[in-house]
Amino acid sequence: MFISQCLCVRWGLHSVACISSTISSSNPAFLKDFDMHPLYLSRLTFLGVCLSALAWGLCSNAFGQSTPAPFPSKPITMVVPFPPGGVADIVARPVAEAMGRDLGQAVIIENKPGAGGGIGMGFAAHAKADGYTLLMALSSLSVLPQADQILGRAPLFLHKDLRALARFTADPTVLAVKADSPWKSTQDFIEDAKKRPGAISFGSSGNFGTMHVPMEILSQQSGLQLNHIPYTGAGPAVVALLGGQIDAVSTGPATVVQHIKSGKLRALAHWGATKLEALPDVSSLRDQKINAEYAQWSGLFVPSNTPEPIAQRIRVSAKSAALDPKVIEAIQNAGSPMAYLDAPEFDRYLNEDIKRMTDVVKKMGTKGM
Repeated sequence: MFISQCLCVRWGLHSVACISSTISSSNPAFLKDFDMHPLYLSRLTFLGVCLSALAWGLCSNAFGQSTPAPFPSKPITMVVPFPPGGVADIVARPVAEAMGRDLGQAVIIENKPGAGGGIGMGFAAHAKADGYTLLMALSSLSVLPQADQILGRAPLFLHKDLRALARFTADPTVLAVKADSPWKSTQDFIEDAKKRPGAISFGSSGNFGTMHVPMEILSQQSGLQLNHIPYTGAGPAVVALLGGQIDAVSTGPATVVQHIKSGKLRALAHWGATKLEALPDVSSLRDQKINAEYAQWSGLFVPSNTPEPIAQRIRVSAKSAALDPKVIEAIQNAGSPMAYLDAPEFDRYLNEDIKRMTDVVKKMGTKGM
């Protein structure tokens, strides 16, 4: 750059020389006058400085535009729209570390909880589309825009605002209660709830979130009236369950499996279609003749208008993280097996999930509040 700018200045000075030469050859008498009038010299010098400055600016601008900084050239932010301790956070941390190694820049977790994940998702969806803001979302992404519309609110984001790059996990949620609760089975829980409408409480990560929707599906299928207590994320809700402030939660296994294995919580059922790897002795609701199924997935997104080369670079890095043995082990140890889908497959899966969850949200209506 410095060499190019020097050449530009030289061009400006050369222009002055050419002007002087032209004037001298066209009017020899002028040259004689020129030597006798310093004013001419000052004006000519001023003209040369102006031309040099113009040349400097044009060259600087042209060279600046032709050599953009390679991506990434600074740290990247990965937004987690829930507090620490939940599924999104548990998945995001090892993934971010692995992607940072692959990209050669730190990938920094930024927790932005609120509105069932809507605050953080909306922030990421409307961030500058330069690849430096990523989103690790959960399956509440499928329902929140529709929920806002049903409730007459302006959506915090729309699905078209985000581009899906990778799915990492897809776990059925687990119905967990305190180990000393009176319910030893799902049937005990259902029968008691029917006897005491509205008396049994459950916590969630927020209205229409991934802990709220499955409990509403169970309520719809079993004719229950439960008391919904929304929190800012799975972590705070599980803490409330352990402390006895609420009676139950439906959450991803990663947030409760250690408490179940330690004897603090009891798992009554899960919302999956097959055996749950983290809790093989816990049966599904389908096995118990209850038509309720739900998967809490985690996935990586960028703003939809992110430049294609940058989006593809992030996609490749995400795939590398999903295949990293350290990432697989970390998520597995938390109770959530890797269920990676690359961008095209994840996009198809997401569109199907949005259609299915839209029907559920319509049935919930204002009960989502």
